[in-house]
Order: sequence, then structure tokens, then C-alpha cells
Amino acid sequence: MTSAASRIENGAGFKWWSSWPLIVALAVMAIPTAKTLGEQVWSREAGAHGPIVLVTGAWLIWRKIPELREIARPGKSWITMLMLVFALPTYVFGRAYDFISLEVAGLYGVALAMMHTHFGVKAMLKTWFPLFYLAFLIPPPGWFIDGITAPLKLFVSYISTVGLQAVGVPVFREGVTLMVAQYQLLVEDACSGMNSITGLVAISLFYIYLQRNASWKYSLLLVCLVIPIAVVANIIRVSTLVLLTYFFGDAVAQGFLHMAAGMLLFTSALLLVFLVDNVMSLALGRREKSA
Repeated sequence: MTSAASRIENGAGFKWWSSWPLIVALAVMAIPTAKTLGEQVWSREAGAHGPIVLVTGAWLIWRKIPELREIARPGKSWITMLMLVFALPTYVFGRAYDFISLEVAGLYGVALAMMHTHFGVKAMLKTWFPLFYLAFLIPPPGWFIDGITAPLKLFVSYISTVGLQAVGVPVFREGVTLMVAQYQLLVEDACSGMNSITGLVAISLFYIYLQRNASWKYSLLLVCLVIPIAVVANIIRVSTLVLLTYFFGDAVAQGFLHMAAGMLLFTSALLLVFLVDNVMSLALGRREKSA
């Protein structure tokens, strides 16, 4: 009897039906936001990882629900209200003025506040990774992307030009514009590496969490290696598109093969991340054995 009473006191008796008004309210906020994400972000290469993050992140939390019920304790009301004071105005402002980054950030904050209300801080700390992982749903602001992609575009353009010239391809560069034969190609944000970095970091973290259950130090090290892998993959992508344009014309390079090259190289970069992870795991395992 004491054990059962303790479990109910600690939140094991939590029932979803008791919270249906808040769940409905969150759904009313989330549905139009998801529609906007689908139209403005997820339909583009920069946000193609969004649906994957949403589904896999929800699955990660769902897996922990039984464990959360065991340690759940209602959060302090003043903390929940403080979270809502910041989250709700952010959501409303973003929704009203079409700032999707603020809208999603506000919705994310409201969801965290709801979770705190029913499960408490201890349970949220227990699910820190799924909550952090779901933050990848928040689209980076345009000014942030522009500030990062500008030097990356220049770097990718320069390395691609130098590499192609070394093998005899008559390609020249002016800023981020590549000129080959009678064609001019603009290295856009999609080819700078930023899009690949965002998606690769999210999927790599998901992979590390499931496969390795690694420490944050190991995770941070692998994430740092994801960045050069993504940039290298995009250098190869740009070079491939230049070669397609040079040998087959602009219509071929900018058609289906343009998207296919991006998908193929993203997959290759992801496989390379998995390979690096396995090599690092083997190296660290041997080091521990030798020690």
C-alpha cells in the first residue's frame, strides 16, 4: 500500500485525459504553425530535416513516458507562469508578423511549460536530449543564416574552382559566381554547406543518442567533425554541377540531376559521419583496453 501510494504521489497516476484542455490548446497553436512550416521551411532544402526531427523527437519522448510517470511531480506554478510569460508573447508576435523562427520558438516554449506543469524539472532533465533535439525544429533566422553562409559560399566557390582548374576544366570565379564555357553558375545558400550542416548535426545527434548513448564530450567532438564533412560534401556537389554544366549544358545540370546530386551527397556525408563514428569508437575502445 505504501509503495502504491508513493507512486501515485510522485506522478505515476498521471492520466492524459485529465489534461485534455491544455492538449487541445497546444494543438490549436501547433496545427497552423505546422502548416506554415510545411509551406515556408520544410518544402525547402534548408528545412527538409524538419519532419524527420519532429517524428523521431516525439518518438524519443514517447519511449520515456513510462519512466517519466515514475518520477513525475507537478512543477512549481511560478516557474510555469514565467515560461509562459516569455513563450506566449513570442508565439503571438511571430504568428502576427510572419516571423516563423519566433513563432516556432514560442510554441516550443509553451510545450516546455506544459511539460513542466505535469512532470516537473526532474523529469525534464531526464529527457534533456529529446527536448534539445526537438529544438532543431526552430528555423534559424534569415540574418543568422546569411551571416554564416556568406563566408562558406566563398570558401566552397574558391576550393571548387581551384580543384577543377587543376584537372584542366576552364572554370573561373568572381565572388560566388562560377563561369564555365558560356555559362554562369551562382553558388547559392544550398551549396554553401549550411543546409547540410543543420540536417547532419540533427541526424548525427539522434544516431549517437540511440547507438552509443555517449557522453556530451564525445557527442560534441563528433558534431565538430560533422561541419568539415558537410563542407567537403558541398565542395564535391558544386564541382559535380560545374562538370555537368560543362559537358552536358545548363538544362541538364539545373534539372533533376541538381536535386539528385544534393540528395546523393547528403547521403554520402551521413554515411561518412557513421564511418567516422565507428572508427572513433574502435579507437577509443582500444585505448581503454590498453589503459
